[in-house]
Amino acid sequence: MQRAGRLFTLLVLGWAWTLKAVPVHPEPLIATQESFDVDQFMGRWHEVAVVSTCPHYMQRKRGRPAMIAMELQHNASEGNFTMTSTSFWNGSCEQTATGYRLTDTPGRFFHHVARFGADVDSFVVHTNYDDFAMILQLGEEKPMGIKTTSAKLYSRTMNVGSAVLENFKSLIRQHGMSDEVIIMNQSKGDCAPGEQVTMPIMTELQRSN
Repeated sequence: MQRAGRLFTLLVLGWAWTLKAVPVHPEPLIATQESFDVDQFMGRWHEVAVVSTCPHYMQRKRGRPAMIAMELQHNASEGNFTMTSTSFWNGSCEQTATGYRLTDTPGRFFHHVARFGADVDSFVVHTNYDDFAMILQLGEEKPMGIKTTSAKLYSRTMNVGSAVLENFKSLIRQHGMSDEVIIMNQSKGDCAPGEQVTMPIMTELQRSN
């Protein structure tokens, strides 16, 4: 009986994990990049701009607008990819890894954020692979069912051209968000996990400008 009980528990846990791997919306609500190629999308990106309908997310980002460097690695055999992110925070370099599961729609990914109990659908709306990528994310926090929309602008370098930024603003407006509250992340340079950094001391004149 104990062995049967343990087997039942494992089956239940496996079923629960499978439920978490189901995207928030059963049908694609957002058109992704035509003929999307996941392998071209892999590699190094920088998150240069963000905006969201989630007030808590926006508050956190305003308090921490550091640019995030991201390394994407595709695991074709498992149908997913890993995003390893690094950024400076509180004088040191932090690194996190997030697993994204591919869906049947090219350019659409899914991941679960355990910290906030949120399921997130990500859609690569526009990209030329070599320079920029525009991402829309639909999130739902459970069990409250709070739904949010976020937009992120990625660049292969630490900045983007004015034409790309204007297209990003247009995308935001199309999805009911204001481009006036876009947060432009600040570049503090590349970093390695555990690396310490001494930020320059600002004078009162610099703070006022």
